Amino acid sequence: MYQSSRFKAAFEILEPIAEAGNPNAQTILGLMYDHGEGVPQDDAAAVSWYRKAADQGFAQAQFNLGAMYANGQGVPQDEAAAVSWYRKAADQGDVQAQFNLGVKYANGEFVPQDYAAAVSWYRKAADQGDAKAQSNLSIMYLMGKGVPQDLILAHKWMNLAAKNDNRQRWSRDALESLMTPAQIAEARKLAREWRKKEE
Repeated sequence: MYQSSRFKAAFEILEPIAEAGNPNAQTILGLMYDHGEGVPQDDAAAVSWYRKAADQGFAQAQFNLGAMYANGQGVPQDEAAAVSWYRKAADQGDVQAQFNLGVKYANGEFVPQDYAAAVSWYRKAADQGDAKAQSNLSIMYLMGKGVPQDLILAHKWMNLAAKNDNRQRWSRDALESLMTPAQIAEARKLAREWRKKEE
């Protein structure tokens, strides 16, 4: 019902399940309050439901709670709390949290700037097929930030990003203008091998 936008009916079914402690239902109620879907928009209620699920180790709720702290929605803005909740979700494999931590470390937001840590988090999300993380990882290799500069690996990751998101194709094409045909061929080979490994 939630996925088909029948929010009021979904809320009536989900609320007792969430009250009984189901973290998935709690997270969905958090989303409903967060976005005002079937209920009045209420950041504090969203935080309350996210926290119930996050305290049970539910990764999506941990990510969402981190975002609430990052933006100061329903709670006072708290950068350390945002990073802490992102890290808990990221450690469980949440792609959005891994990507966000990569951005935070790359830009020095909420944490000291650390390109090697940014690369590590981008790689975790990129290995799960996240196009934005693949693109950002490519840029790290292109610029030599957190890793030795490597045009072949930069192209490999941008090529994978372009396969997952057409909007990245221009970046791949621009990168190829910096490379020799042999480097491009090697990068494409690495990208093919990565995709086969993932299948």
